[in-house]
Amino acid sequence: MILFKRALLRLVLEGEKTTTMRTHTRWTVGRIYAVSDGYRPGAALVQVTGRRTVRLGDLTDADARKEGFATLSELRAWWAENMGAWNPEQTVTVYEIALTP
Repeated sequence: MILFKRALLRLVLEGEKTTTMRTHTRWTVGRIYAVSDGYRPGAALVQVTGRRTVRLGDLTDADARKEGFATLSELRAWWAENMGAWNPEQTVTVYEIALTP
């Protein structure tokens, strides 16, 4: 199962969030996972379609839009509030996800 904050799950369900960044979890490309916000188990199914490792400092506005944010500044503010300080040297795994029918 892939857990999202409630607001981010809504973006996944609306097709506006097509990637998710994680610091520790490892999912398998090609596998289908249930998604939840902790309150709605199995809210939908997504397939992990890609995976890459990047430094936070290398992310762009285009990456932020795939994460469901309008700008990189908006993503950075969300990260600082929810994940801790934005460290441009920190590496994260970016998973590409697609809703399954």
